[in-house]
Parts: sequence; C-alpha cells; structure tokens
Amino acid sequence: MSAKTILITGASGGLGAALARAHARAGVTLLLWGRDEARLNQAAAECRALGAACTVDAFDIRDIDGVIARLSASDACAPIDLAIFNAGLGGIVRDGARAEAPQASRATAEVNFVSPVVGASLMADVMAQRGGGHIVLVGSIAESYPLPMAPTYAATKAGLAMFAEALGIRMAKHNVRVTLVSPGFIDTAMSRQVPQAKPFLMTADAAAAIIIRKIAKGARRIVVPWQFAVIRAVSNLLPRALVRAILGRA
Repeated sequence: MSAKTILITGASGGLGAALARAHARAGVTLLLWGRDEARLNQAAAECRALGAACTVDAFDIRDIDGVIARLSASDACAPIDLAIFNAGLGGIVRDGARAEAPQASRATAEVNFVSPVVGASLMADVMAQRGGGHIVLVGSIAESYPLPMAPTYAATKAGLAMFAEALGIRMAKHNVRVTLVSPGFIDTAMSRQVPQAKPFLMTADAAAAIIIRKIAKGARRIVVPWQFAVIRAVSNLLPRALVRAILGRA
C-alpha cells in the first residue's frame, strides 16, 4: 500500500486508539486528535513503535472554529487521504432525572453531530477538488432506536447516519467515498458507563480490525459486531408501536 495520511479524531483511547494502532505501519502518517494529551501521546508512542509517523493535537472537538482551522492547516501541509471522525460522547440520563440536562444535551450534540458534520463537509470539498479521498463517520447502532435513556445520543447518531448517506450520494461523482460505521457494544470507557446488559461485547482492537478491513474494501456501511445488523433487520420488521413499548419498559 502506498504512503497515506490518516486523520483520526477521538484517538486518545477506546476505538480511536485501536483504529490508530490498526493503521500504524511504515509509510503511514497518522494525525491523532483527542482531548486527553497524556493518553494521546501514549497512543502515538504505540503507533510509532509499529512504524508510523505521528502528530498529535490535544483539544476539545467542540471548538468548531478550531476544527476548521486545524483541518485546513493539516490538509494544506499533507493532503489527508482518509479522515476518520470517531470522537464521540455518551449521553445516558441519570437515574431519577426527568430529562437530560440542557448543557449535557448541547455537549453531546456538538461532539457527536456538529463537529463531525462540519469536519466531513470541509474534507469532502478539498478531497473533491483533488479527485478522491475517503471519509469515515463513526456513529452507533443507536441510530436505529429511539432510546429513552439517551435521547440526544440516539438523535445525534441518527442524524449522522442520514448525513453520511446524503454526503456519500453527493460525493460519488467526485470519487470521494463516505463510510458510516455503526458499532454495537465495544469494550470502551463509554460503554462501561452503560448499566444495562451489553450483548455481543467485543474488544476495541477486534472491532478496529474488522472496520479497517471493510474500509479498505470500500464498504459504505459497517456494523460491528455483525449480530447487530441482524437484530436491526428484525426490529425493522416490527410495528413501531411495539418497539416503543419495549424501549419504554427498558
């Protein structure tokens, strides 16, 4: 494989760090973004040990102007071939609360939807200008369900799924591929905050290996683990009222 420049947001841990390690090899430059500088540097050290060149940038992805400026500067310095917008924020409503706290909803929306949409839009334009590229948006299988315990989280992932599909259609004529990744339960700090059962839980490294293999094949949608694709297909056959009733009891 030829030399490649890859951007990964949310790379300081969990799935983002695993994706970085999975891509790390000689001839690859990784641009790793995250909030936790110490963990980001640790991820970079692991990737350098595997032969990759790495640069790190620790900042809050909710700084939208910062995202635009950093993306523009990074791409001008070394054109980004693959942009993986992975940074995400969970949003389980605490027990006893009537609704989500407004500021928590805002943070979830900015991290999970606003920032990746803005970043992907910028990358789509510059990639289209040079005739190719690949954008990956990491959502969640929650995109398919109106989760009462995490309404903003579910909504942001549903919105991201629609954006990915629409952007992919628009960019097809420019040879810019758009992939949506919809993980189920991955053993990360975010999923550990979920008190409910976590069926088909898999490690971040196992998920990353599947994701990068399917990205390389040009997949438009990726569900990991695969069992959740089956569950979603079955649930789509159920009356919406029944799905709402089941989730309401949960």
